[in-house]
Amino acid sequence: MTRNNSHHLLDTVDLILLGTIGLGTVAWFARHQIANRLFKSDSTNKSEVKDEAKTPKQERNFVKVMQQQGRRVIFFYGSQTGTAEDFASRLAKECTQKYGVSAMTADIEQYDLSYLDSVPEDSLVFFIMATYGEGEPTDNAVDFWDLLAEEVPEFSNDDGEGKPLQKLRYVAFGLGNKTYEHYNEVIRKVDNRLLSLGAKRIGERGEGDDDGTLEEDFLAWQEEMWPAFCEALGVDESNAHSGPRQAIFKIEELTAYDQAKVYLGEIGEWLKEGASIVYDAKRPYNAPITSKDIFKAGDRHCLHLEIDISNTNLSYQTGDHVAIWPTNNEVEVNRLAKLLGLQNKLDTVIHVQSLDPAASKKYPFPVPTTYRAVFRHYLDICSAVPRQVLMSLIEYAPTEASKEALRKLATDKDEYRVHVGDVTRNLGEVLQMLAESESLELDGAFSSVPFDLVIESISRLQPRYYSISSSSKENPKKIAVTAVTLQYTPEHGSPRTVYGVNTNYLWRVHEAVNNLTPNSVIPEYNLTGPRDSLFSQQGKVARIPVHVRRSQFKLPRNPTVPVIMIGPGTGVAPFRGFVRERALQKKENKPVGPTILFFGCRNRAEDFLYEEEWPELFEVLGGDSRIITAFSRETEKKVYVQHRLMENGQEMWNLLEKGAYVYVCGDAKNMARDVNQTFVRFAQQFGGMDENRSQDYVKNLRNTGRYQEDVWS
Repeated sequence: MTRNNSHHLLDTVDLILLGTIGLGTVAWFARHQIANRLFKSDSTNKSEVKDEAKTPKQERNFVKVMQQQGRRVIFFYGSQTGTAEDFASRLAKECTQKYGVSAMTADIEQYDLSYLDSVPEDSLVFFIMATYGEGEPTDNAVDFWDLLAEEVPEFSNDDGEGKPLQKLRYVAFGLGNKTYEHYNEVIRKVDNRLLSLGAKRIGERGEGDDDGTLEEDFLAWQEEMWPAFCEALGVDESNAHSGPRQAIFKIEELTAYDQAKVYLGEIGEWLKEGASIVYDAKRPYNAPITSKDIFKAGDRHCLHLEIDISNTNLSYQTGDHVAIWPTNNEVEVNRLAKLLGLQNKLDTVIHVQSLDPAASKKYPFPVPTTYRAVFRHYLDICSAVPRQVLMSLIEYAPTEASKEALRKLATDKDEYRVHVGDVTRNLGEVLQMLAESESLELDGAFSSVPFDLVIESISRLQPRYYSISSSSKENPKKIAVTAVTLQYTPEHGSPRTVYGVNTNYLWRVHEAVNNLTPNSVIPEYNLTGPRDSLFSQQGKVARIPVHVRRSQFKLPRNPTVPVIMIGPGTGVAPFRGFVRERALQKKENKPVGPTILFFGCRNRAEDFLYEEEWPELFEVLGGDSRIITAFSRETEKKVYVQHRLMENGQEMWNLLEKGAYVYVCGDAKNMARDVNQTFVRFAQQFGGMDENRSQDYVKNLRNTGRYQEDVWS
């Protein structure tokens, strides 16, 4: 999905092994058929699913806002995890400060895009759009997507004839992931659709690969984009401003405040008296949890969490995702605070506000708050720091040597890759590395760095998404999650361990609730949460902030349809829910078709997830339903799920011929590709098709919703 960012590398690795960010699979554009077929598919419309929990959008004329604020450029972002929003903010800052062109950023769902036809010809519209899942728009871009999906989109001054966007000039950059089949599908379709409606693109469309080169792709695209931008707006690029940095946030340390109204890590804003509580992505619910470790041996851990959403508006459907809001560990909180000279001011109350009256967000996070809350709950201080951020820090380095070291890291791709990118060094770790290389006192070594620059440079801490491993029909108010704790040592650089942000937090919670001896290796976390709202030491009751995200990864409505599920490791998570749901239907005397699960792990004795549950479930299902296992490290030759799939090829082909649905969950880069190719071979070997027809056969399964993936990279 996630998934995913060069300046969110820790987010990415946190997702690799967790069964997280189960990304929806089938293109969802069924609502409208467009003449050029750009947006056509046969699956469920995502917006119809999203609308269940969506508050009505306040329609606003963004052109009027631009004119009132004197803005010539607007940067719309379609963002799921915050990266596209970060990119838009960085571009807007450079547009204004370097080229002297007034600009604003905008969450694309906050404005009415039917006014695109009224954008003045001397203005520019940027679209920074991420592709979510298998070719789907991000949640906040659904309204815009629906507008373009109309056979004849209705714009503000359009009579429905001709080319309504002839006056529109725009720039496009997409965020995607090459491990997915529909790489950068959203920006490609948006771009082509805008062109078909008469708009003119300025410069080349940019595409970033979230599988490892996103930041570099973004920087490389800018090198060609800015000259085209300047030419389009009549800006003399040779006179680009290179003076002192201009702050975009105002920071104020408060001496008078109401302590009860200070945000100490709460995500949602304070409710007005008498207002009803609606829990969603903007106001997660602090849900009670129980947990158990379901790995059987070794120092690896896999947590099975039960999240209680009783007495809330939250609901889920089997196959959906649950978002868990993480907390940064205290080691990184204290490291960064110390280097910035804020160690003794962590509990100082501050107010942070955008200096741009037209900014899409007046406040970057709930305020007033404290430095500690910012580091612990609001900024993603554990992700790898981008090169562009290092460049902005050069002028604030304490010595000439550290300035030169920062400049080298910021400008030399290989130097950055070796010391930052490949080893996932965050901002605090980079600053400490520089300070130690000169034997500087760590306390306050980089106190000259303005705190507003830190807020401007570090992404907001985002929730982590997990495939739900329970059935909503069986247990509608309990959400199950299956998550492996992540720790790894990068192959390059000095030996050091990188810890997954959320899974190690969850492990610490698990230790505390179950009175386990604390692991002396993993970092410490504050478990009590804002105002002791998340953990009670006396009652041993733990809570975590959650919300639910809808997914397209769904069982067929007709339970008699055969299903083939392939899910190694934590990829089995949604299939636990699928199997339990079909077993429940069978117990209710409903006819249920063959249910085949291919599961793989390293060793039966160590990481065979839910081993004790499968026999009873498949006994209930009966017939040909069964689990087929692959244990990769039990034999000399490694055996994976795709091998087992091939061994049962004729049977699987027969099920496909009977209308079976295929579901794949897990690693997109290797496993999912190999499984896809295995089904192509089935079409050749058992269906007598040539290479082209067999590829088309599997593509058709995808297009009709019969081949679905919930995968991550």
